[in-house]
Amino acid sequence: MIKHSIRYFNNKQVRAVWDNDNSSWWYSAVDFIAILVEPNSPRRYWNNVKVRNPELSPFCGQLKLFAEDGKKYLSDVISEEGVRLLLTIIPSKYKKAIQDWIIGLLDPIDEQSKKKAYSFYKAELIKKEEIGKAIALQKIHAYLFEGLYPHAGKIRTRTLSKGGFTFANGDFLPQVLRDIDKMPDSTFDEIVDKYVEMNIAHPFMEGNGRATRIWLDLLLKERIAKCIDWSKIEKNDYLEAMVASPVDPNPIFKLLNNALTDDINNRELFLKGIDYSYYYEEE
Repeated sequence: MIKHSIRYFNNKQVRAVWDNDNSSWWYSAVDFIAILVEPNSPRRYWNNVKVRNPELSPFCGQLKLFAEDGKKYLSDVISEEGVRLLLTIIPSKYKKAIQDWIIGLLDPIDEQSKKKAYSFYKAELIKKEEIGKAIALQKIHAYLFEGLYPHAGKIRTRTLSKGGFTFANGDFLPQVLRDIDKMPDSTFDEIVDKYVEMNIAHPFMEGNGRATRIWLDLLLKERIAKCIDWSKIEKNDYLEAMVASPVDPNPIFKLLNNALTDDINNRELFLKGIDYSYYYEEE
């Protein structure tokens, strides 16, 4: 089974695929070259490197990767071991940073959670009558983080704050969630209103954003046969809009509306959305 992913280093994308049979990630060789040395023609540079350094061969292969036109093309890929070898061959100011980045990709919580998120597409977890309610969000959170966080799927009792903003008081959170359950959600505007309120509630100790974006897409799909193409929303734009949303929800309304699509059964779109969703949470 091959799962497509988009990783980011210094806001530059690295296309990747997960080989489930061998439990390993393969990365676009050309994307890594573009980061390491920033040549005018990364593809030509890579071709020269692989010809001059046959020791890379055992760690290279070809798999289909998504291109800018949205289609998949057979492309050169390199394994994690190959990336480490490549870093010894090509001098780069980013050598140490990329080594740290590779280690970060192997973080068990982040990687295992993302794998679970990929499989959520085929999981029959949420009942129709639960969509748009806190119970659905709890089930999603538990699915993503079960065995990774001790509080997976559990509503927090502590009060949290971030960046000077205090989320819903832990003592009153159960009532807040009951009130959100009762909010109307039959139109796009009503759904986004509900999403903003759920973000303010912030019901879990960690992992709120990743779980709530899936919750939002389920609600949009069920109520108005739409979902969000998250790849159309830049990270900084999204984070700034969400920070502003308790006072001024217009920026997040605009971002989400511009990224709406009716391609709700596109598995690749869902997987790409998971990649962007997790990217939003990277520091």
